[in-house]
Amino acid sequence: MLRAAALALALFATAPAWATEIPYTPSAFQAAQAQDAPILVWVHATWCPTCKAQAPTLAALEAEPAYRDLRVFMVDFDSQKDVVRAMGVQMQSTLIAYHGTKEMARSAGQTDPAVIRAVVAQTVVAQTGGAKTGVAQPETKTGG
Repeated sequence: MLRAAALALALFATAPAWATEIPYTPSAFQAAQAQDAPILVWVHATWCPTCKAQAPTLAALEAEPAYRDLRVFMVDFDSQKDVVRAMGVQMQSTLIAYHGTKEMARSAGQTDPAVIRAVVAQTVVAQTGGAKTGVAQPETKTGG
């Protein structure tokens, strides 16, 4: 768990002040959902090359003003198996987009920045009514 926290700090050390990476806890996640917040759950593992490849794209997206309210919850694939199971996650490098309590999109194993952007964009669709994002909901995909 300590290594996961160190990785999270290293990956996002240059992120803007509004970026919020939060180690997943049920209470923090439920609080964000209750606030009807845009949420991204990132299921990662410190040893995962796909997760490492996703990190720069996620950091760049978080730096965009459109995502200043985005809450990124990091779930450690190895140490938070109960959360992994509860969310129906099959592999590390899974991204799950929520707006409040509603799951909007899900992707597994993707490193393509366009696909990651499409998943993250779904977190704000409820706020914009989909009109401003112009992004169709991506299918769940594996591989990168």
